[in-house]
Amino acid sequence: MWRRSASFILDNRLLQGDTVTNPESRLLSPPSSMAETLQNPNPDPTLTISPYYQTRAAHHGVVTSDWLAQAQAASGGDTDTRSSEQESSLKSAASEHSFPVIDEFNNWRKQPDLAEAVAAIKALASVIRSSEATTMMELQNELKTASDSLKSWDMTSISLTAGCDLFMRYVTRTSAVEYEDFDSAKSRFLERAEKFGEISFKARKIIAMLSQDFIFDGCTILVHGFSRVVLEILKTAAENKKHFRVLCTEGRPDRTGLRLSNELAKLDVPVKLLIDSAVAYSMDEIDMVFVGADGVVESGGIINMMGTYQIALVAKTMDKPVYVAAESYKFARLYPLNQKDMVPALKPIDFGVPIPSKVEVETSARDYTPPQYLTLLFTDLGVLTPSVVSDELIQLYL
Repeated sequence: MWRRSASFILDNRLLQGDTVTNPESRLLSPPSSMAETLQNPNPDPTLTISPYYQTRAAHHGVVTSDWLAQAQAASGGDTDTRSSEQESSLKSAASEHSFPVIDEFNNWRKQPDLAEAVAAIKALASVIRSSEATTMMELQNELKTASDSLKSWDMTSISLTAGCDLFMRYVTRTSAVEYEDFDSAKSRFLERAEKFGEISFKARKIIAMLSQDFIFDGCTILVHGFSRVVLEILKTAAENKKHFRVLCTEGRPDRTGLRLSNELAKLDVPVKLLIDSAVAYSMDEIDMVFVGADGVVESGGIINMMGTYQIALVAKTMDKPVYVAAESYKFARLYPLNQKDMVPALKPIDFGVPIPSKVEVETSARDYTPPQYLTLLFTDLGVLTPSVVSDELIQLYL
């Protein structure tokens, strides 16, 4: 029973004012210079700490600073200095042999059609391929370090963080590596990494195919900003000889809608450019809304370019479906409660005229759209309702 433990008996005896009659019964006696410290190691009288724990050092022996100084002098050197030098040399040696994952990531990013998260996945696969680790623990630590470096490259990118997290879970969570030699396990890691990269790369094509049944001849589609996956959907529909028209918002503050309208014009798709404030004015012309997403969160809502929320509000009011196109590597373990409950992504805004210093400018570049304003999500996992997203997130992150 715990009531018979040494700590309980000692606490009771000290609390009742009893003294230890046999001094030899103590395991160790503290030096006299430390008696005062041991009697009251916590000078704050408001904190009630068990007397046993206050005198715990007396039971296990105490190494004093004087003893340490004498030991260091006897060894003929400064232990702290040597240990810090050794630690710094180890870090420098590790940095010399570490794979330049950021450089590899930037090389993949040069491909215009490659998403940022896919570039990170490709870079992490290169880490496994180039690793000189000799144990599974070393390889996993190397991967985690590379993943953390990529995530810190852009702390505001939801897809980059989610892509790295999903890669780590997909690649490293396999029970087969526990029963194999290291070379076979490393090959299994690389095989799964390349497979995950291939799945992520093909996600856009899969989403484009799944969405075609929802685009009909003669429809008018409203799009907001520039999304590669939305462009792929519209491009596939045009290749399938479907006749449709697109209303494209300007997409402030970076005017990415202009870029999308130019791409659609190259495909000979009829396109009309709108200023962002003309969405409600033009909503009665459209049949559906298509938007991309920076991230899909646990509630089933999305975080996307600024203006997505107000477009969804207007569309819901006028009974127009809002479709979201997003790859599964954008599924993030986030649950924003309101517009300010997420990491801000700020972008400078050029109004074309000087702005007085006393005028505050809202520079947030994205907003949160709750799930009740979305109709369906087209993903490489299938066509999902917002309520199913949380279940898919659980499966992805298990």
